[in-house]
Amino acid sequence: MDTSKSVAFHTLGCKLNFAETSTLARMLENEGFQKKSFTDIADVYVINTCSVTESADKECRQIVRRIQRKSPQSVVVVTGCYAQLKPKEIAEIKGVDLVLGAAEKFNIVTHLKEFTKGDPTKISSCEVDEISGFNSSFSVHDRTRTFLKVQDGCSYNCSYCTIPMARGNSRSDTIANVLDNARELADKGVKEIVLTGVNLGDFGFHDSGASSANHRDETFYELIQKLDEVEGIERYRISSIEPNLLTNEIIHFVAGSRKFMPHFHIPLQSGSNRILGLMRRRYKRELYAERVATIKSLMPHCCIGVDVIVGFPGEMEEDFNATYEFLNDLDVSYFHVFTYSERDDTVALTIKPVVPVNTRHERNKMLRNLSFQKMRDFTKQHMGQTREVLFESRNKDGMMEGYTDNYIKIITTYREELVNTVAPWLV
Repeated sequence: MDTSKSVAFHTLGCKLNFAETSTLARMLENEGFQKKSFTDIADVYVINTCSVTESADKECRQIVRRIQRKSPQSVVVVTGCYAQLKPKEIAEIKGVDLVLGAAEKFNIVTHLKEFTKGDPTKISSCEVDEISGFNSSFSVHDRTRTFLKVQDGCSYNCSYCTIPMARGNSRSDTIANVLDNARELADKGVKEIVLTGVNLGDFGFHDSGASSANHRDETFYELIQKLDEVEGIERYRISSIEPNLLTNEIIHFVAGSRKFMPHFHIPLQSGSNRILGLMRRRYKRELYAERVATIKSLMPHCCIGVDVIVGFPGEMEEDFNATYEFLNDLDVSYFHVFTYSERDDTVALTIKPVVPVNTRHERNKMLRNLSFQKMRDFTKQHMGQTREVLFESRNKDGMMEGYTDNYIKIITTYREELVNTVAPWLV
C-alpha cells in the first residue's frame, strides 16, 4: 500500500458510529495513512453512515456529491448501517468506489490494498444473519472523553427500527477486554468514558458463531462493577439503556458509585401504552415512571434524558397528548425528539393511519419546547451549588466548556490549566 496516502472521515449518526470511525482511523494511520480533515483534499474519503432516519440516507448522498465536485480522483468508501441495508443503492451513486457492509468495515485496510481508483465499484457485504463477532472500538477526542463500544447489534424487533437488519443480533465484548480498553484509555489521559452500544443493557451475549445461538455469560451489572475499580478513569456515563433493562441493582450501584455519574439516558419513545404496543416496545409507561421515581428517590440531583418519537403511524391526538402530559409530569431533564420517518422493510409501514408530515413536525416542535423548559428548570434547581466539572480542551473564541457530574453544561473563560481536569465549580 502507498503509505504516503491521506484519508478523511465523516461520521453520521450515533456515538457508536463515532467510536467505530475513530478505530478505523487508527487502523489506517497504523498503515501509514495521514489523517486529514474532511474539508481537506484527501486520497481516500470514508463515510460511516447511519440509517435510522431518512435524512441520514439523504445526507450520505449529498456528501458523496460534494466529494465528487472537489476531488473526483479520490477513492470514496461508504460503510455503516446504510451500507449494510442498501449496498446496491449506494453503489449506484456516482463517485462511490467501495461499499463495506457491517461485517467488512473493519477489513478496510485489506479492501483498500486490493482496490485501485478506476476499478468497478466493489460491494463487500453479507446477509445480516451472517454478521458475527465483536470488534472493539473507542473514540478519543481531545483526550478528555471517549465513547467506548462494549455491545453491538440488537435482538429486539421494534416495529419501526432497521438497526437489527443493519447490525445483526445482540453481541458483546468480554468484561476482560473492556477492562483492558479502559486501562489503555486511562494511560492516554482520558478522564471520562461513555459506555456505548446498540442495546447497552443487553450486554453479556457473546457470539458463538454463525451455526450457534448467542449465549449470555456476563451481565451489564457485572461490567459496571468491574469498571468502577479501574484506576485512572475518573468518570463513567451510561449512554442509553432500555427501561426494562435498567434494573434496580444498576440504579442502586450508580447511586453509590464514586465514578458512575448521576446521569441516565432512557428511551421512552411514547407515553401512550397503545402506541408502545404498536411499536413493539418491551415495557409500558408505568414501568418507565417507576424507574424514574427510583432514580430520583436515590439521586434527586440526577439528570435523566429521554428519547421520544413523534408521528408514529396510528398516533392519534389523544396519544400525543398522553405523551406530552406524561413527560410534562415526569421528573426528567431533557428529551431527544425524533420525527418518525418511514423505513423500508419495517412492520410500521403496515400500521394505519399515517400521520401527516406537517403534524409530525408540529408535535416535534412542541416536545422540543418542553425539553428546553425541562433543562432550564433542572439547571435552576442546582444554581448556587458547587459541583464537579470536567473541562474540555476546545478554545472557542476565548471560552471553554465542561459538564458537571449531572450533565449541566458550564461555559467559562478559557484557562489552559483547567483543560482535562475535574474541578469544583459553582453552578
